[in-house]
Amino acid sequence: MTPQWRRVTSVGLLVTTQIICADAFAPPVNHNLSSHPSASETNNGLYAKKKTRSSSGGGFGGGGGFGSSPTKKKASRGKSGRGDLISTLNDDDSIKKKEKKSFSRTFVKSDQEQMLNDLAAKSAETIIGQAVAKSPEYNTPEMDPFWQLLPSLISTKFPSASDDDLKRVAKMVEFSLGVRGLLEDDVILDQWRPHEELHAYMPGLGETEPFLDPNQLDLCQKLSENYEVISKEYEALLEERFDRKGKDRFQSVTSMNYDAGWKTMVLFYNGHRIKDFPYHLCPVTTSIMESVPLAGRIAGFNRQKPESGIPLHSDGNNMWLTCQMGIKVPPPITNEAGEEVPSAHIRVGPETRHWEEGQCLLYDTTYEHETFNAHPTDERVVLHVDFFNTIKMSKLEIDVLQYIYDMREQFMKAEGVAKVGAQVL
Repeated sequence: MTPQWRRVTSVGLLVTTQIICADAFAPPVNHNLSSHPSASETNNGLYAKKKTRSSSGGGFGGGGGFGSSPTKKKASRGKSGRGDLISTLNDDDSIKKKEKKSFSRTFVKSDQEQMLNDLAAKSAETIIGQAVAKSPEYNTPEMDPFWQLLPSLISTKFPSASDDDLKRVAKMVEFSLGVRGLLEDDVILDQWRPHEELHAYMPGLGETEPFLDPNQLDLCQKLSENYEVISKEYEALLEERFDRKGKDRFQSVTSMNYDAGWKTMVLFYNGHRIKDFPYHLCPVTTSIMESVPLAGRIAGFNRQKPESGIPLHSDGNNMWLTCQMGIKVPPPITNEAGEEVPSAHIRVGPETRHWEEGQCLLYDTTYEHETFNAHPTDERVVLHVDFFNTIKMSKLEIDVLQYIYDMREQFMKAEGVAKVGAQVL
């Protein structure tokens, strides 16, 4: 093996070999790149001074980002959790059946090593391979093996994708690996967007604003049109809020959310369904949420206790947007001047908005933001959806990013370091 592959842990290599072999020898798939908008095109109809900020980093979604903070320690790659990975990726019956359909060739160790070496050499010449090579840790023992494997993974999964199609993805990879100087002026010069907190960044997405027009996305329109049904499904879920082990499905994903009186009934985590969740009680909600490319955070129902709020923070990923629809909004309260005012608000950058039942707010969480429910007795409930920016990103870019997130999550499971609330990338 080349030094690049030799440093990969045995379990990570086992998993990645399985994935790469399956993709490399699967029947050809026509990705039909002509159907994907270019990086400059939009997908509007597809899914279509300051307080001290919290250091909890995960934002409303509780984690889930690409890069790591330079000050964070790298997770140890211990053996714990590896048996679980083997059972998940090797012994699962559905995966076995899928593999049998994908290819029938029996690999021996030398075949696998030769194939991986050939793929590594070829993919190193791609724009993703060149991006990985710019890492300050490239070809050192400190280099995270996942990123070394990434060019081969993308080359086998998206063989028709050209370097031009993946330009912005490659820049995102560079940023995640510590290559700086990629931040654009619209981020650096905006006092409301703390660029030093960005851990995942794709250059070239253009200018943005704190709140966006929700009417430009089918997601927001579908949610509002189905508000009554979604509210009834929420009530049905409340009656089944405890799982079979008696655990409350409403959880605080991060310590910041717990301290701030914010709890979430998670329907999707890192874009995946939750095992044993009663989706039969919320078919309309589930269907609408799955109509968009869910991001690597959370999607579910969020409850904010009376007289509590999320502290000031930013989420540090410019590839995602957040949509919230009011499910239960507390009535107005009377202020000190004797005026009736909305009881619950969210501030994003310099703008403050208030939730309305059945109406959506669409916003960019790279801006600093905070919430508060000032009502003394009533909680505030919203349906919260984090999703990839379908307004600015092409469908191919989103497909590749979703794949990267999924592979990273599997790799973390292989290394025994994945946990709820942790950043996947």
